[in-house]
Amino acid sequence: MKINWNYIIGILLLSLVVFLYGFSNMRNSAKKVADISIEFEQGDNLFMDYQMVNKLLIQNGGSAKNLTKSVIDLHNLEANVRSHPMVESVSVYLTVDGFLKTKIKQRTPIARVVDNNESYYIDRQAKIMPLSDNFSARVLLISGAVKEENNNEIHELVTAILNDEFLKEQIIAIEKTTKNEYVLDTRVGDQKIILGKIENLDQKFKNLGAFYIKTMADSTIYKYDSINLKYNKQVVATNKVDYGKR
Repeated sequence: MKINWNYIIGILLLSLVVFLYGFSNMRNSAKKVADISIEFEQGDNLFMDYQMVNKLLIQNGGSAKNLTKSVIDLHNLEANVRSHPMVESVSVYLTVDGFLKTKIKQRTPIARVVDNNESYYIDRQAKIMPLSDNFSARVLLISGAVKEENNNEIHELVTAILNDEFLKEQIIAIEKTTKNEYVLDTRVGDQKIILGKIENLDQKFKNLGAFYIKTMADSTIYKYDSINLKYNKQVVATNKVDYGKR
């Protein structure tokens, strides 16, 4: 019988590779976590600090540092960090040099609700964010008869404002009335913009833009006390002295 040495050598080499891989993997699993590395995607820590994240990277009642890599539950650690209301997304993994690395993307607030009972942010995903002791975001202020169920329509309104370069600079605050209507405070001209309900925003803001172009060109914008966008396809402006339509 002719012996197929190529076949035997192939099996031996494969067995050696499997053995070396298993041995290397076993040695790697027995290594301890050298240190914890935390990276914030925005380039700085903003609302959270490194100490806050470290407290979330807890396993078996203690820090994950110095634990052997084999007992690290990455899924559980990731879930702990993700549960924090400031965190939008997170990735936790072990590096080949023994570091437990955590990459965090924090939530991005677009508005701050202020009332007598509480104050909180609404982020770009229309979710509630608590205030932070570390950082205060400069965002649109929302006041008045605001309830949590209004978050989606507030998010829609604020997003529309932020997507318009002129309105982003001009609108400084938003008030919600008990009639579920919205009034906008302006930076230039000091008028109240009576928006009404959250509907037909594109048309309302198009009308508002045309109004501003004309009144800023002839410097009459400062004559008006309020700008009403509630009426279909027209802007009704109230004079600071008397009343009239524009």
